[in-house]
Amino acid sequence: MKRRILLVDDEVAILLTLKAVLEMSDFEVETAASAREAKLKLRVGQYHMVITDMRMESETAGKEVVAAARKARYKPAVTMLTAFPEPAFETDPDGADKMLVKPMHTGDLIRQLEALLVAHEDKKRKEKEKDDRRLAVAPRRRKPAAQKAAASARKPAVKSLPAQKNGRKSSTPKLAKAR
Repeated sequence: MKRRILLVDDEVAILLTLKAVLEMSDFEVETAASAREAKLKLRVGQYHMVITDMRMESETAGKEVVAAARKARYKPAVTMLTAFPEPAFETDPDGADKMLVKPMHTGDLIRQLEALLVAHEDKKRKEKEKDDRRLAVAPRRRKPAAQKAAASARKPAVKSLPAQKNGRKSSTPKLAKAR
C-alpha cells in the first residue's frame, strides 16, 4: 500500500518538483496550491502525512493547514516546509511534527519523511494500545441522574389501562374539552 501525502505550496514550481520527487520514492501525492484547497482535501480525503509551506496566500496559511490536519480523525503526520525559518519555530513548530527548511537535498528529505512516518505511526499505535487498555480496565458506570431523567421523560406520561368488564367505563384517560 502506498503512503498518501497531501503536499501544499502556493509556488507551482516547488509543488510539482516535490511531487515528482515524492512519487519517485513510491509515495502517492495529492497537491493543493492554497490553504483553502488543502483544508477541503483534508475533509474529504485521508492522508498519512501533510506537508505544507509555512507562508502562502497569508502569513498564517501554513498554520491553518496544520490546525486542520490536527483536527482530522485519521491523525496524519504533519510537516511544515519553509525557506525562512523563524527561531521560535525551532522550539514550537505550531503543531507540526517537524519543520523542514527548503531547499533540501532530495535524499535527506526522503529519509526525514520516512523517519517521521515511522515515528508517527508508532506513536499512534501506542496511543491506541493505551486507549484499549484503559477501556478494558474501566468499570461500567451507572447512568448519571440527568440521563435517567431524560430517559424517563421519553416514556409516556399516562399509561392506558385495559377496559373493565361488565359494561363499566374504560379507565382510558379522556381529554378535557376546551371551553
